[in-house]
Amino acid sequence: MQVSLNWLKEYISINLDPRALADLLTMAGSEIENVVKIGNELGGVVVSQITSVAPHPKADKLSLCTVDTGSGTFSIICGATNIKPGDKAPLALNGAQLPSGVTIKPVKIRGVISQGMLCSESELSLGNDTSGIMILLPSMEVGQSINSALNLEDYILEINLTPNRPDCLSIIGIAREIAALTHQTVHIPSINIKENGKGIFQLTSVTIEDPDLCPRYTARIISDVTVGPSPFWMRRRLESCGMRSINNIVDVTNYVLLEMGQPLHAFDLEFLDQHRIVVKRSTPGESFTTLDGKERTLPNDALMICDGSKPIALGGIMGGLNSEVSEKTTTLLLESAYFIPSGILRTSKKMGVRTESSQRFEKGVDPNGVTVALNRAAQFIVELAGGKVHPGYIDNYPNPIAPSPTLNLSTKRTNTILGTALTKDEIKQKLRDLTFIVHDLDEDQLATTPPSFRIDIKESIDLIEEVARLCGYNKIKATLPPTPNFLKKRDKALLVEEKVKDSLIQQGYYEVITYSFISPAELNHLKLPIQDHRLKTLKILNPLTEDQSIMRTTLIPGLLTTVKKNINQKNLNLKLFEVSRVFLMQEKDTLPQERKMLAALATGLYQEDAWNVEKRDVDFYDLKGCFENLLEALHITTYSFSPCTESPFLHPYKALNLMVSYENVGILGEVHPQLLEDFQIPHKVYLFEISLSPLISHFSEHRQFHSLPKYPPVYRDIALVVNEAISAQKVYDTIYKFKNKFIEEIMIFDYYRGSSIPEGKKSLAYRLKYQAHDHTLTDEEVNTLHEELINSLYQELGAEIRK
Repeated sequence: MQVSLNWLKEYISINLDPRALADLLTMAGSEIENVVKIGNELGGVVVSQITSVAPHPKADKLSLCTVDTGSGTFSIICGATNIKPGDKAPLALNGAQLPSGVTIKPVKIRGVISQGMLCSESELSLGNDTSGIMILLPSMEVGQSINSALNLEDYILEINLTPNRPDCLSIIGIAREIAALTHQTVHIPSINIKENGKGIFQLTSVTIEDPDLCPRYTARIISDVTVGPSPFWMRRRLESCGMRSINNIVDVTNYVLLEMGQPLHAFDLEFLDQHRIVVKRSTPGESFTTLDGKERTLPNDALMICDGSKPIALGGIMGGLNSEVSEKTTTLLLESAYFIPSGILRTSKKMGVRTESSQRFEKGVDPNGVTVALNRAAQFIVELAGGKVHPGYIDNYPNPIAPSPTLNLSTKRTNTILGTALTKDEIKQKLRDLTFIVHDLDEDQLATTPPSFRIDIKESIDLIEEVARLCGYNKIKATLPPTPNFLKKRDKALLVEEKVKDSLIQQGYYEVITYSFISPAELNHLKLPIQDHRLKTLKILNPLTEDQSIMRTTLIPGLLTTVKKNINQKNLNLKLFEVSRVFLMQEKDTLPQERKMLAALATGLYQEDAWNVEKRDVDFYDLKGCFENLLEALHITTYSFSPCTESPFLHPYKALNLMVSYENVGILGEVHPQLLEDFQIPHKVYLFEISLSPLISHFSEHRQFHSLPKYPPVYRDIALVVNEAISAQKVYDTIYKFKNKFIEEIMIFDYYRGSSIPEGKKSLAYRLKYQAHDHTLTDEEVNTLHEELINSLYQELGAEIRK
């Protein structure tokens, strides 16, 4: 936002250097990005008075003027026809350099010397008027610099405002900030309107059909206006703040928008069917041509300003071409309204239209400032365009906005949070400088009511922030928070998350962070069964794009998209992981369940290619080993695997369910070729995704120390022939359940099918480690245990010893 320092000075006294003022505002939270000086380009141009105008003796279309500057008279040759004796005009003297780059010198034209140049607005870059010499006000002092006479010298403050301060999107809003910082009072312009003619209720009416989007709509009627160019001072004000001049009516609405932060719009009453206003939602498929000449298809919930039969404006955003003020306009309907911010923001984004009006409405304007801005604009229109204001104004306010809340503020809490030593009276004064209403409650507490334009003040912490701003962030000393003299027990969930990340990073994986919003198409690529809970997604009401229109229920699409982008950049060897939340829908009208998940994947080479290592691609067992290492880091040993058949996005023969204490915590496997094709990934990818909650319940910070064994182990190998349907995990679990205190380790080392094995059977070989901690095991003890184990395997699984 651009703010003119000269304009600010109309409402408040400013004695600070512009740079010092910029620093003061920045330290109070309104960042000044730049301070630009303007209006010093017209050195050598002064106010002159034309004393005589005579024809040029040798040129029919030229005049010979005598011009007085107070310090002398000059002979000037001029081709303009709009001047006469007594007029005051800008005169560029010898040596003056115009904005176009032309340097003024005495020049002979048809035998007569011209000692300078009378200038138009265009030649001075003060406007677009090229029709003649710029005629100045009679009150201007002859000989005065044109920079001073037109108040051209100014400083422009370029302000970067935070989204929570819409009250500062105006000149008066910034003036309030300066007043609070310098202990002054803002001089609000007085409004005096003379009314005559028919009453407004005889001329028009306003109906609000959707008050949930438009709680308040006000209007005035002004007739017998003359539409034309605005005076120079107004055009200069608008241009200094980044707006171009249109005509005196439109310029007034823009001027009040910049001055007070309240957008307005003027309609040509003659173009309004039935001369009335209806505020309602758009109808599906409806189209509308806005002031910029573009025909737009309206979204279903757009707020429209209509007349008796048709839309005439896109509420809070842009007017319509069919009710535009033109040179033929004589009667105006002037609108000032309050629109719900979320409605304006939603429509603006859907239509891709953002204007000065929508920027303010979508952040929130002062609901109590609507009528003040309406009357301010009506007064200006009469001053600049003539006409009469009809008695009364319409104020349709079916849903009054709740008044600002009264909040309690503790002096002690304020000082504790800010690290200050302010007294209650000092805090009270700072809030009163901001026009807050403040009363004492007790020795510590203040009852504080913010003004209606401070819509960002909701809680007592907001008041504390205001106190900090007015102190100046740079004046609050840095203090360290008190440190307790005992160690606080760390949250178990955070500790597990930290150990998970450390384990994966140690194994060469890189953490990524992907968007919580995904595309429905990406989720559909997983081809989940229709009853799968991951298909019940939370849709975003106002998505930026269709590709970010639902909340994710799994981390897999985000990781695969990351793989695709990396491969497109020739980064082929990837080990990635993400720890983040997914959002699972519950019953209707309830918040989604947020579940912390871990997903990891690998693709490409197992390790970077080098001359002294064997080159190989990452495989299924690399990722399985990664998961096992992860559980080991969490001191979880009771885990197992089982075939996974419910995840169609994984290869049907290379997928596992991950079990911890017989609870399914996730899946692991090779990504299905079809899913890789959908994501345009040309290489094999292996991944796992698990829920972290079950791991937290099984994790223990405390590790139990066991002394190193004093007695030697005894190993026995066992080769079993079992039915094809019996998994290696089932055999492992059976041995584990049999396991007594002497069986320390169980390891599978062989899997075989062949001619020596009957059809429908397979051979699995395990190595068992027997060890006692209090004596050396004898062969007899081990043989007895081994025979008991073999009998147990036969009885439970029908397993036979391979001959």
